[in-house]
Amino acid sequence: MATRDLDRLAARVKAHRLQAYPSRKAAADAAGITKDTWQRVEEGKAVREVSYVGVERALGWAIGSCIAIAEGGEPALVDSGDKAAALASEPAARFSAEVVRKAAYAAARSKMPTAPIGEVDAFADELVDVLRRVGEVVDEE
Repeated sequence: MATRDLDRLAARVKAHRLQAYPSRKAAADAAGITKDTWQRVEEGKAVREVSYVGVERALGWAIGSCIAIAEGGEPALVDSGDKAAALASEPAARFSAEVVRKAAYAAARSKMPTAPIGEVDAFADELVDVLRRVGEVVDEE
């Protein structure tokens, strides 16, 4: 894996955000992340990879563009006139919410056996919510 230049990413994200949104809050809302997380990206600080997915969607970049920029590349742009079609053409969510919840619960219990059950449940629920917000998990009908 190439070295990540988060300052390079920060500059690109900020420049594009200033063109597209009146504030960090507006951009963060469009991304489905907090204003503080968006600020961390613009300050060149590390965030969870799932947060980058929200940034990419808010800025009209294809998934993976933030990492590409941080590794010296360029963002892949999603045509704004065909954004819905581009998002629809992305691979469907691979797992249901219940599968993600069960996997998160099992992993947390395995790696943190002394964690209270309530905290493990809260972690699993939060993971499902985060993945749901970025469209990577679906609820079964």
